[in-house]
Amino acid sequence: MFVLDTHDHPLDPCHPARARRLLAAGRAVVIRHTPFVIRLKDRTAADSTIQGVQVGIDPGSKHTGIAVFTERGGSRTGRYTLQLDHRGGQIRDKLTKRAASRRGRRSRNLRYRAPRFNNRTKPTGWLAPSLQHRVDTTMSWVTRLTRWAPVTAVHVERVSFDTHAMSAGRPLEGVDYQQGTLAGYETREYLLEKWGRICAYCGASGVPLNIDHIHPRSRGGSDRISNLAVACIPCNQAKNATLIQEFLKSRPALLTKILKQAKTPLRDAAAVNTTRWALWRALDATGLPVATASGGRTKWNRSRIGAPKSHALDALHVGDLEAVTGWPGTVLVVKATGRGTYCRTRTDKHGFPRLRLPRTKQIKGFTTGDLVRATVPNGKKAGVHTGRVAVRSTGSFNITTRHGTIQGIGHRHIRLLQRADGYGYTTHPEARDRSGPEGPGFHAGGNR
Repeated sequence: MFVLDTHDHPLDPCHPARARRLLAAGRAVVIRHTPFVIRLKDRTAADSTIQGVQVGIDPGSKHTGIAVFTERGGSRTGRYTLQLDHRGGQIRDKLTKRAASRRGRRSRNLRYRAPRFNNRTKPTGWLAPSLQHRVDTTMSWVTRLTRWAPVTAVHVERVSFDTHAMSAGRPLEGVDYQQGTLAGYETREYLLEKWGRICAYCGASGVPLNIDHIHPRSRGGSDRISNLAVACIPCNQAKNATLIQEFLKSRPALLTKILKQAKTPLRDAAAVNTTRWALWRALDATGLPVATASGGRTKWNRSRIGAPKSHALDALHVGDLEAVTGWPGTVLVVKATGRGTYCRTRTDKHGFPRLRLPRTKQIKGFTTGDLVRATVPNGKKAGVHTGRVAVRSTGSFNITTRHGTIQGIGHRHIRLLQRADGYGYTTHPEARDRSGPEGPGFHAGGNR
């Protein structure tokens, strides 16, 4: 648990049992529920011996692992682990939807809107919003941890993916790196040769063939050659923006054949490659010592120690280390949810208004996204429910817990634990060592 002194200066984290004793004795008060932070009433940083902690970061496209640990003599002991779930995919989809709406509005017979070209220059180091989000959320949590714990150093994995070799699906050597997938071909001719000049869906030949995206672009598909196929006009129009799994659900054999030719998208690898230097520069600007390591070193450390694979444990094994003596038994999963929307109108699938939200977001003292605890004494919903609340004007709220959503709980049964901060919190058991009680990870899982 994170501990602050009387003046809100960070002290060394303590065991949950010690935090409970301090709270029971009246020597501390709760500052934050999740992550749990207490403040001592009778101690300052000048009166304490602070050893300090270090932070390990394993950045990823969808998830980033963060570990807080102490290190002595090359041995690390995990004190706190969390998994940060990004929402870069949601941001990308919303920007794509917005661009499509603007494009459609300008092409309709509406009033003239003058094009703007002089105010759209991008500054040096600009990242797409979906990528900048990954850097910002990671830095936000590093900043929070430095407020709650005496962080002395940061270890970050700065991995680089060879996307050319990944797209080729085979090892590349020498001149192979100078020749892409379409070496000696044009895109259309390459696809016609690849698919035998017949429709990939119905097998029709001798008819005009269009280029079709196997995974539709409107649903996040890319323009990679492995995501393109040739289709006749009727099949192309029938498939439209439908997922191929839905379009060919009645023909599983054909679905398997087409998917076998499609390769894993490189979107996640590209996101990590693009943001790795931006994240390092942001961490270096904090003034803390920042050590970098490769993904191969992290994997070697984890395999040598016998730790299972997870985002949080990867962060614990980043960089140079001799041993890991233990890690927490639970990991805090932090999901980026955003802070709501300015739009107060909900539309149906045709774009017509179906619901208008109230102008005030706070109802009965609660706001959507608040962390609450509901104690229902009787009825079908009897019990204690802890999670994020979704408010309604009627005062009957929904609470989303790790087990699901509980609907229709009266606000009188609900107690506020923590105001909404743009994240949702759940806890999951951390993976245990697979090597058995006699294996190299026997001490792993300490501080449970």
